[in-house]
Amino acid sequence: MREIKLIELYCAVCHHYGNIIVAETQRLSNNFCPKFTDEECIATFIWGLSNQKFDVKRCYDFIKDFYGDWFPELPSYQAYSNRICNLAEAFKMLAGILLNGLGLDTSHADFIIDSMPIIVAGSRRSSRATAANELCDKGYCASKGMYYYGIKLHSLAQCNWSSMPTPSLITLSKASENDLSVGKEMLDSVRNIRIFADKCYKNKAWEGLMLTMNNVTILTPVKHKKGQEYMSFSDRLFSSAVSSVRQPIESLFNWIQEKTNIQAASKIRSSSGLIAFVFARIAYACLCFNS
Repeated sequence: MREIKLIELYCAVCHHYGNIIVAETQRLSNNFCPKFTDEECIATFIWGLSNQKFDVKRCYDFIKDFYGDWFPELPSYQAYSNRICNLAEAFKMLAGILLNGLGLDTSHADFIIDSMPIIVAGSRRSSRATAANELCDKGYCASKGMYYYGIKLHSLAQCNWSSMPTPSLITLSKASENDLSVGKEMLDSVRNIRIFADKCYKNKAWEGLMLTMNNVTILTPVKHKKGQEYMSFSDRLFSSAVSSVRQPIESLFNWIQEKTNIQAASKIRSSSGLIAFVFARIAYACLCFNS
């Protein structure tokens, strides 16, 4: 049964790679057609994730030990690790294809937006870490109460009243970037929906513009005014209602973390490695979502 799942995964990767991804990942060199193919590399890495092998070394050893006869041209670990990094854009495209394929419920237009940290270095090393510094910097995660060095994953997800939200859009930012600034760019082309968001997305001018130009209603909990000690009953009730609608996106983030260990990126050493790390996990999560 497990072997059938691996075959299905490999066939799915080949289908998407041959139809779309190959055009964006061609390498103009004499080694454009290696014996260990890009499709095999992508499929084996995602298969490793599905078996809780969350770093490249453990994934490589797992494939070599248990599926070596399936992949006789498996290269050395160093070459395999380099291939994963070189295929960063392929993983990104595959994740996008699978994300778009999840499908949304057309019967309603309620969405949630939020972000989660992806930690390359924890609090103690956050000030001196330099890995993948084109993408990463030091930021603060309020939900964890900690400073960290890394990036944030932002997600817009459709509410499902009886299950986890369905992710619709995903983007990355540096850890220090303000969620509101990222949200403005991320939601620029979104139309005709209602979004439940945290207080950090509160901005009257932007809310008015989104409603007028995009027919998008943005609902956030009520902020205390300067010097205000008590909030009215209606404001407390509204804030509680918005927060209760937003809560399931934490379940989505926790589920992705449980499936992929996406927040633990301490072994990443390059920007391409970080892109491959994140989007291989998003691709795997999308494959699991409806299964």
